[in-house]
Amino acid sequence: MKRKNIMYIVLLLALAAITVVPFLQPAGAKISGNGTVQLINLEGGFYGIAGDDGLKYDPTNLKKEFRQDGLHVHFEGRSTGTVNTRQWGTIIDITRIEKLP
Repeated sequence: MKRKNIMYIVLLLALAAITVVPFLQPAGAKISGNGTVQLINLEGGFYGIAGDDGLKYDPTNLKKEFRQDGLHVHFEGRSTGTVNTRQWGTIIDITRIEKLP
């Protein structure tokens, strides 16, 4: 019975690592790319950027004029090196953003 509990704990830790580790980038890491702004209906709703590279970005400071579901953008920013309860993508501070055609 004790061995079974240890196996469950190891499995839970492994699962936690799989879900959190992909989002972690060193604080200050430069990030740039193209992507599509999406309204995410999770935890009260927020806007994220689904990158053309297949990665997800959770901007902390997306300006109101860019909060348009489906808007294609080019963005530059820096990773905050943190995680939040949403665990939707890499948390970034946008330093530059522009609409794409």
